Amino acid sequence: GEWYLYATVMIDEPAPIEPLDWLGIDLGVVNAAVDSDGVVYTGGPINGIRRRNYRLRRKLQKIGTRSAKRLLKLRRRKEQRQVNDINHCISKRIVRVAERTQRGIVFEDLRHIRSRIRATRPQRRTLHSWAFEQLQAHTAYKACRVGVPILYVDPAYSSQTCPECGYVAKANRPKQAIFKCGQCGLVGLPDHFAALILRDRGRAVVSLPNAGENSYLQAPSLAGGS
Repeated sequence: GEWYLYATVMIDEPAPIEPLDWLGIDLGVVNAAVDSDGVVYTGGPINGIRRRNYRLRRKLQKIGTRSAKRLLKLRRRKEQRQVNDINHCISKRIVRVAERTQRGIVFEDLRHIRSRIRATRPQRRTLHSWAFEQLQAHTAYKACRVGVPILYVDPAYSSQTCPECGYVAKANRPKQAIFKCGQCGLVGLPDHFAALILRDRGRAVVSLPNAGENSYLQAPSLAGGS
């Protein structure tokens, strides 16, 4: 008794702009994204939704009745819609900043990350529910519509590398939320510093003139994205 209309709209894509610089975007769980300007796109709403639904799912799974299973399905769909809406809002903001400042966007290439990382059981649950692919995909098609280019670079050690002096060490991260360089003493938000490293790797890939200051970075291979 329900009817659905599926309509496809063809939109001409503009030619990619020649970026004046690059905007690095570090993706995470606590913070959905942090850009190289230091802007934090919080992941709090997503994490709160997932935690509440996880507790509810456990209760409903124990009940096991038909109505409980029906409610489980409804909650799962609602969670997907909520997370999708939040990622749409974040991706719009990222693309708007890049378009306004005539910069390209640099993402970390996170393909196969779930199979690469070793994690405890609670961490695996968080990792497997991480919606980074959706956020990258939403950003990619929105950027394509306005001609903003996107790079996907190797994220290796980006969270352990000092953006000031280039010193790389695991000890640079004494805590998850703190970065303190063991060589030059630079202190700050790890996600912001990682975004700066991604920006610099984007500069190195395309050999922009202002990449000279960060020549200690090796230009990673460019990887295609969504």
